[in-house]
Amino acid sequence: MKKRPDFALARKKMVQEQLVARGIKDKRVLDAMMKVPRHLFVEEGLWHQAYGDFPLPIGQGQTISQPYIVALMTEALQLTGDDKVLEIGTGSGYQAAILAELTNQIFSIERISSMASKARKILDELGYADVLIRVSDGTVGWREEAPFSGIIVTAGAPDIPPTLVEQLQERGRLVIPVGNEYSQTLLKVVKQEKGYAKKDLGGVRFVKLIGDHGWKADW
Repeated sequence: MKKRPDFALARKKMVQEQLVARGIKDKRVLDAMMKVPRHLFVEEGLWHQAYGDFPLPIGQGQTISQPYIVALMTEALQLTGDDKVLEIGTGSGYQAAILAELTNQIFSIERISSMASKARKILDELGYADVLIRVSDGTVGWREEAPFSGIIVTAGAPDIPPTLVEQLQERGRLVIPVGNEYSQTLLKVVKQEKGYAKKDLGGVRFVKLIGDHGWKADW
């Protein structure tokens, strides 16, 4: 009988070798990454790869992001504990679980209903019932719940959606990959009294952000 991996040890190794070694410093983010069982957000056949330094497929042409990118984007939100956060692209639910370790006001939008249902089930089983999920076009945001102190977009956009900037509070942070279909620049956008400032966090590659203020659907 094949021995089951020690997932707690795998998480510890992931945090030390992939996150701390690359400059992730926020202790709350590191603690969240150490705690959330990433393997439960992928198919059981991929559990042995769940803590590797790469993204993994989760069906419907979508992926669960590389651990370092999850940590980098989460750290860039600068969450303090009483934040209201909007996530665009629920996917597997892993990023939402990480966020839920940092604040209890998480709103997540997923355009694929079957993925939203699957994520909902896993999040509930792990005790993250406070995460609210809506099936909708994430590029238009969640206007009724705005303003948000942080918005995180887990898909690549052709440009910064003005709708999302509008739904930030002043000094709120938007973390979003922007570029073409094959490569993007991860941007941290900080809303100001007039307009916004942006910071380049490096090159990334995400699936396309589909919606009215993103890429058009292929189907």
